[in-house]
Amino acid sequence: MENIEFKEKVASYSQAHGLLPEGGGRMLVALSGGADSVALLLVLEELGVEVVAAHCNFHLRGAESDRDERFVLGLCAERGVRLEVRDFDVESYVRERGVSVEMACRELRYEWFGELLDEMDCESVAVAHHRDDNIETFFLNALRGTGIAGLAGMRPSNGKVVRPLLCVTRMEIEEYLASRGQTYVTDSTNLESEVKRNKLRNRVLPILETEFPGCRSTLERTVANVRECNELYADGVELMRQIVCDEENEQGEMVIDTDCLMSMSHPAMLLFEMLKGHGFKKAQCEAAVGDVADGGSVGNRYDARRYRLHIYRGKIKVLLSEDVPDEEIAVDLSGGEMEFPVRLKIADVEGRLADGGIDGKHVIALSEDVKRCEKVVLRHRRDGDRIAPFGMRGTKLVSDLFTDLHMEEREKNRVWLLEADGEILWVLGYRASRHYAVKDTDRRYVRIEWR
Repeated sequence: MENIEFKEKVASYSQAHGLLPEGGGRMLVALSGGADSVALLLVLEELGVEVVAAHCNFHLRGAESDRDERFVLGLCAERGVRLEVRDFDVESYVRERGVSVEMACRELRYEWFGELLDEMDCESVAVAHHRDDNIETFFLNALRGTGIAGLAGMRPSNGKVVRPLLCVTRMEIEEYLASRGQTYVTDSTNLESEVKRNKLRNRVLPILETEFPGCRSTLERTVANVRECNELYADGVELMRQIVCDEENEQGEMVIDTDCLMSMSHPAMLLFEMLKGHGFKKAQCEAAVGDVADGGSVGNRYDARRYRLHIYRGKIKVLLSEDVPDEEIAVDLSGGEMEFPVRLKIADVEGRLADGGIDGKHVIALSEDVKRCEKVVLRHRRDGDRIAPFGMRGTKLVSDLFTDLHMEEREKNRVWLLEADGEILWVLGYRASRHYAVKDTDRRYVRIEWR
């Protein structure tokens, strides 16, 4: 595809779906260095968009990952494009969260993009998914047994994420880059057919194209049709939601009238559509509707993420869980930044303690002796927790501290505590301990900032 034709196709699609900023706004571009993202960067520049590039180095492919970073550095320097680069420790994230490598990369990537949107004053982040990606997504979701939303594929826009290349194929992208004499890098793992998506891309879809010429265009129309059906379906679900919901608040809590719910043609499916965003599974919703059909099963309860579903006196109540997560997250005091579960900046400071904004709430200072502790963790409150508040004698129950602060139960459950070898050093955001206090004679100390 020639340069002008490609540009006009992307421009027309972007205008139809409102993907580009108006009035000279700035866009963030996810730039991996591959053909798709390089084409995205170039065509957006051609369309007069001010772009900022963002490159994620996940260090999963050794020297190849570093090669990709060098390429995007050179490309952006050559074009005068501002580039932001971040290195990620994917393996640690996988261990901490218990998610797949693919999901870890996705969560890390989009969390960082969200930060950059604010820092760079960008209206949206453009990602380089194209038509072939959407067809692959359709097949993958169909093979997993998805619902209508999964078959609808990727949307042109999803909140702050936009996809201007969904109207073009991979072949058109490569032809566009060739017409401009633009190079790019290739991820060697895309050539392997062990991953399900690569099997579709490298084996299944080429056979379909051979046996059914032009099938990709037909499938593109199918995905578009399903997407429209899904939008109509979502409108219907929202109307029924308003009928069956007696109460709902900004925290996602709700009270559902079981008589109204059971009067609908597919109550379990409706309940699932209402609650899937809360983390409830379809099987749980089917079981809950079964309980209602059996007479209410007073006291039955289903848990998901931060929410709990109760069935009680003709109502289904979906409330924030009051359980305190029993988890410990290791903290490395050797220095650096910690992103999860809270953002901490940890630094070794030379010299005597100066004020430096150390307020005991959001910033604390600890004697270097704390580094000798064998176990330093972040965790939530437990029964009997005590802190030795800085500037006070004796100790105080953490529960009493919360009571003094007039904190609600759910708010207490979300507070993080920093503990070292069994001693609580810090109730983040509220109070520091006198344990490991920095002395006047100390020439080094550890500064921790909760960002």
